[in-house]
Amino acid sequence: MRRSEIIFEVVESQEGGYEARALGEAIFTEAETLEELRTNVREAVRCHFEKGEDRPLLIRLHMVKDEVLSA
Repeated sequence: MRRSEIIFEVVESQEGGYEARALGEAIFTEAETLEELRTNVREAVRCHFEKGEDRPLLIRLHMVKDEVLSA
């Protein structure tokens, strides 16, 4: 059965750029810009799900941003 979507958690890399990790799947990619990250995520999903019927219909990017405040 084809799943409707796959969710990636996206964080800013300490070295600069972005890192994306799929929830529930062993898929990880990174990029310098958000546009490049979108392209890399699509490519990683296509590679991970070789058979078209297994590939999710949608890719959701969940952007996580930590903010640290002094007390």
